[in-house]
Amino acid sequence: MQTIICMKWGTRYGAEFVNRLYSAIQRNTDRKTRLVCFTDDSSGINPLVQCEPIPEINLPPELIHTPWRKLTMWASPLADLKGDVLFLDLDLVITGSLDPLFDYEAGRFCVIRNWTQPNSQIGNTSCFRFPIGKYSHIYDDIQTNPDEILKKYRIEQVYISREIDDMVFWPPLWCASFKHTLLPRWPINFFKTPPLPKDTRIVAFTGKPDQDEALIGHWPVKSWYKKVYKHVRPTPWIAEHWQ
Repeated sequence: MQTIICMKWGTRYGAEFVNRLYSAIQRNTDRKTRLVCFTDDSSGINPLVQCEPIPEINLPPELIHTPWRKLTMWASPLADLKGDVLFLDLDLVITGSLDPLFDYEAGRFCVIRNWTQPNSQIGNTSCFRFPIGKYSHIYDDIQTNPDEILKKYRIEQVYISREIDDMVFWPPLWCASFKHTLLPRWPINFFKTPPLPKDTRIVAFTGKPDQDEALIGHWPVKSWYKKVYKHVRPTPWIAEHWQ
């Protein structure tokens, strides 16, 4: 049994994001695979998804609904999880087989090489695999020394990257960023639809636009001047894979 986990809190990503993730996982795995969702609200989630409460974490109120909350996934024990577990954010689209992500460098922490800092040895935690319990100090330390860690690190994925001495990156073609990898540069983005490379297994929609927005060609921006360059054409392949 392969185990994939995700997190859902707040209102931006509703139950349908979890349900679409579950459906995509079943379409893109040949081995038996379960999805475990750690959430503060399980209403509307497919009953085939195993829902668990999000562990408590010692963070200031202004950070509790930020990616820092993902550090709870490093707690040990964590529900009934054992062995290598794959974490996936809800703001991504699965476009290829996930089975190789369980075979690649088994027993090690595997993560996306950060697209915006490719030479800095920092992982992007939209998709990562880790052995349950091996690096529980990541969670334990934030519980006991939150002020010290938050003063030293501004971003949770930098903290994780610096605290793990056995980090390995996924093959570069496996995980793409919609915004940083696939979106054509300005001004071509006004005329060309973002392509989907054939070897890509996961497309992450970090920041904006999200999957549902890029699908219809909507990039929400508040500043008028950003509309001059923040543009995406409707992207049909999202509908094919995100359902």
